[in-house]
Amino acid sequence: MNSARDDTAVDWLAEGRKPPWLKVRFPGGDEYVRLKKLMRRGGLHTVCEEAHCPNIGECWDAGTATFMILGDTCTRACGFCAVKSGRPGALDNLEPMRVANAVREMGIAHAVVTSVNRDDQPDGGAGIFAETIRWIRRLSPETSVEVLIPDFLGDDDALATVCDAEPEILNHNTETVPRLYRRVRPKGRYERSLGLLRRAKELDPGTVTKSGVMVGLGETRDELLQVFADLARCGVEVLTVGQYLRPSAKHLPIERYYAPSEFDDLREKALALGFKHVESGPLVRSSYHAERQVDGVRHTSPLNGRGDSSVSGDLRKAE
Repeated sequence: MNSARDDTAVDWLAEGRKPPWLKVRFPGGDEYVRLKKLMRRGGLHTVCEEAHCPNIGECWDAGTATFMILGDTCTRACGFCAVKSGRPGALDNLEPMRVANAVREMGIAHAVVTSVNRDDQPDGGAGIFAETIRWIRRLSPETSVEVLIPDFLGDDDALATVCDAEPEILNHNTETVPRLYRRVRPKGRYERSLGLLRRAKELDPGTVTKSGVMVGLGETRDELLQVFADLARCGVEVLTVGQYLRPSAKHLPIERYYAPSEFDDLREKALALGFKHVESGPLVRSSYHAERQVDGVRHTSPLNGRGDSSVSGDLRKAE
């Protein structure tokens, strides 16, 4: 390897240091402050904050954020995730309207909505997802919508509820390789996640499907490439690959840091499998640069009959 590109030469874990490519500036620009006030005023949550995303400064300063619905408490406790877990409160049926208001106020061109897991709910929160999509369409008809959904415990009806609202992009992360699921996602099932992505494409071929994987949890390169191949066979078109970063000492340890050149290699291998867009890099997260992924893979747009603009409830309540 060319010495100028030999970014794998240092064992950063052994040295007890974080690689320089993982260092980010501290958030705090004017736009960041404005968005933080907007979220608190609207009683909204963002995965940017709850999951301790390293890109929050860059994204918020650019006027983009990923909304987290269904509350701030997850019914699962995955070993990698910073979102708090426990017994969540009741669902907020006005949350979709508040999210849509924030999207309109921010002038977002591509809205990303995710959630905690709500295994306590019969539909896993799918109805709130669908209403959020429809409210965004009603208040911001030119905005495309991406949803990052849980697995709904494999409930096809819940998935169909979300797909019926016709998001432009439907994302569900596999997160890691099958061998590590018991340790990383103890309540998740690899085949269930693949089945969800396959079924989503069957329910609505016009929806772009997307998935994401973390690296640095102890997987091998061959295992990663097998996951990529599995996702490609399920019709997934967009893939994100990023470095796992330990949120706290209570979470799973980092097994190793991947170098930028390794992410470049993984990107090329994924593209060769047929993915239309691949974001692969140390700081890449599910919604990182999500707006860049839309034009290259979108089959239709909200202005071309994508989705139903009807919503339940009184629009005036959202004003």
